[in-house]
Amino acid sequence: MSVVSLLGVKVLNNPAKFSDSYQFEITFECLEQLQKDLEWKLTYVGSATSSEHDQELDSLLVGPIPVGINKFIFEADPPDLRRIPTSEILGVTVILLTCSYDNREFVRVGYYVNNEYDSEELNREPPAKPIIERVKRNVLAEKPRVTRFAIKWDSEDSAPAEFPPEQPEADTEQDDGTAYGAEEVELENALIKEEAELKDEAEDEEMAGADDTAGPANGEASKAEADDNDSDAGSEDLEAESSGSDDEEEEEEGEGEGDEDMEMGEDGEHKGAEANAHKEEPMDRQPQGEVMVH
Repeated sequence: MSVVSLLGVKVLNNPAKFSDSYQFEITFECLEQLQKDLEWKLTYVGSATSSEHDQELDSLLVGPIPVGINKFIFEADPPDLRRIPTSEILGVTVILLTCSYDNREFVRVGYYVNNEYDSEELNREPPAKPIIERVKRNVLAEKPRVTRFAIKWDSEDSAPAEFPPEQPEADTEQDDGTAYGAEEVELENALIKEEAELKDEAEDEEMAGADDTAGPANGEASKAEADDNDSDAGSEDLEAESSGSDDEEEEEEGEGEGDEDMEMGEDGEHKGAEANAHKEEPMDRQPQGEVMVH
């Protein structure tokens, strides 16, 4: 647990000229009496490619620190242009506000800073040599990046653990490697069994569906065959009867040639009766085929 907590930082003069000083209003809380002072620093990052151009703008010792919430103004000088590459003066860079206790840094706040000319013409066509009097800076105070570190304060109890805490009971416990392996095997077997059951159920459903589909088809085919046989039998009876009637008519015509006048009426009646008889016989026999089907 940190004895000092940073509550807020406010950039006072923003935006400002490049040559103006930096001013911050810092608020922090102290939970217990400290034996030493807090050291605050402001660092300007002169180049994004090398830390050689970083420069400490200012540092401040604050103390003694009373317990409770404290507030103060931290003012730092602008960066030295001689330590910044000419190509790095304009554009975006970073400033770092840090605080340390007994040379141990416990909080760091980083801000992006945009350096540009105060006119659009100069920004579109910047001169080869920067005109510092026309350069302004804008600190992106709304988006700071805060990093905290655990340090040792005055007491040994406040020191962070350098190694994981000892766990003597962990050596006496049984290794879980075997149990993990057994659980994996059991799970794998259960999955295999479940897949086999699902496969069997799918096969049973396919077979049942095939039987349902084949059953009605076979029944309809049998019924259709029976109907065809009945119709064939009926047609055969009709053909046989028609052929028989033709033979009888020929015989009667042969017998009646000698006395046509006397038997004309009888032959006509006889033929009409026979014809009616022959026409009615298929109607009487046809239902017999239907009775056989049922």
